[in-house]
Amino acid sequence: MSTTTGLDPRPAGEWAGTALGTRTVAYDERDAILYALAVGAAATDLDLVFERDLRVLPTFALSLAQWAPDALGSAGGFDTRTSVHGAQELTVLKPLPRSGELTMSASVGQVWDKGAAAVFEVAVESEYFVATWSIFGPGSGGFGGERGPGKPPAPSTPPTDSRALPTSPRQAVLYRLTGDRHPIHVDPVAAAGIGQPRPIMHGLCTVATAMLGAADALGAHPADLAALAGRFAAPAFPGDTLRLDLWQPQAGPLAFEVHGPDGAAVVSAGRLAFA
Repeated sequence: MSTTTGLDPRPAGEWAGTALGTRTVAYDERDAILYALAVGAAATDLDLVFERDLRVLPTFALSLAQWAPDALGSAGGFDTRTSVHGAQELTVLKPLPRSGELTMSASVGQVWDKGAAAVFEVAVESEYFVATWSIFGPGSGGFGGERGPGKPPAPSTPPTDSRALPTSPRQAVLYRLTGDRHPIHVDPVAAAGIGQPRPIMHGLCTVATAMLGAADALGAHPADLAALAGRFAAPAFPGDTLRLDLWQPQAGPLAFEVHGPDGAAVVSAGRLAFA
């Protein structure tokens, strides 16, 4: 996200329903391939990394739409020095083209009052997908609004599948080239400024890496992703080997969590569905 610091003086709840504009973003096959490599596609995944039979990962749409939460931060909705990407949802409507232009419209959805903070929902719509960012803005709460939904409960049964999820030491510096160039993902000084010992992974990179692992576990193709959701519980670090836990229900979306080397949840309340 951008690093704008000036806050609009209006109460946070008044941002609900605000239009953030429409934007058309162009991309080509090189951009889609770079994205696939940045989230962990292997050199042998030819239909993700080679133009001949290229299929575009649906989560690439989230990089193309990163301008929307940035627009709210730039307008003063929240302080990007302290804001945190709290959760993400994505519903796929149809496959992304290999290259071309994508027109998106964005608006502020609900703004929840958490007391000491506000949670801003930023919704982006296009003919290919619908996505919602939840941005946690410390210091913006206390405006008398509804508190909103609480944290979903963790699964109560052992996972049906659990596997290692390696990440690359270069992963964050690669992923930032796809759109989100916040310095906390590359600069140790910036990372220290938010209390982290070294640069952290982008949450959207972590969840896309988990999606690749889940597709492999299910024997699904990651380009067939239909829906994705998750809450970012803690940062992951490039080069860490994470753990992906999966719960396959009798019906409905797959549940998943991602855990760090210390066992703490990195992504919680995850849901995945493949076409």
